Amino acid sequence: MPQLIDGKRISQQIKDELKEETAKLKEAGIRVCLAVVQVGNDPASTIYVNNKKKACAYIGIESRSYELPEETTEDELTALVERLNEDREVNGILVQLPLPAHIDEDRIIRTISPDKDVDGFHPVSVGRLWIGERGFLSCTPAGIIQLLKRSGIAIEGKECVIVGRSNIVGKPMAALLLRENGTVTVTHSRTKDLREVTRRADILVVAIGKKQFITADYVKEGAVVIDVGMHRDENNHLCGDVDFDSVAPKTSAITPVPGGVGPMTIAMLMNNCVETVRRREDTL
Repeated sequence: MPQLIDGKRISQQIKDELKEETAKLKEAGIRVCLAVVQVGNDPASTIYVNNKKKACAYIGIESRSYELPEETTEDELTALVERLNEDREVNGILVQLPLPAHIDEDRIIRTISPDKDVDGFHPVSVGRLWIGERGFLSCTPAGIIQLLKRSGIAIEGKECVIVGRSNIVGKPMAALLLRENGTVTVTHSRTKDLREVTRRADILVVAIGKKQFITADYVKEGAVVIDVGMHRDENNHLCGDVDFDSVAPKTSAITPVPGGVGPMTIAMLMNNCVETVRRREDTL
């Protein structure tokens, strides 16, 4: 039987560690505050935002909520972000994506101060990641690194293959695996002989956005498989980019969907919120 990598347990472990850290910060008179901005009432976004608020409440992070109407203009949203940049009481700023079609997401991401960019999406954050400087890490890839480390899975020297090259998962995942001394290959829709490449992987990270795309014939015997996908199957059950039932028996360890990567994203967002204070205190 493969090791089932338990994202719920590990994310709770991280949140408990952060709760202890924020309690000590409060004793020293230091508070952590996250500003969460949502434009419109997309149901999935509302669920994500509420989950982030709950995590803040559990850990002891103050959360400020800015719920703006769908018709909010790009200039109005930019002005709000700029005010939050200047607000010394706000440590981190999160603008929930996706934004309505009339707002340029890239402009909004670039407006957030790199020193408050807890999502790790700003070009400065991305640059810091790639050159190895201290900065905010993309939450999902950072969570995957924690899943591996806290499950006793070594990365150094391993053949690591990523399926997908998005700015949110694939590319930052490559940077973080390189940082851990993995040998990294990034595959994508134009990769030739994808099966041949993925079958080399000691660690296979799948973030392709296609339901149950990766089947057993894509996976080497004994590989570690990390499934970032989230979909609904024909029975309306949650499933990932990996066909779990066929792939799991070939693996040494695998993340389930749900309960694998998903819970880690918010845990690492909370870690980035606390990191804003760690960085500030280190510079005093």
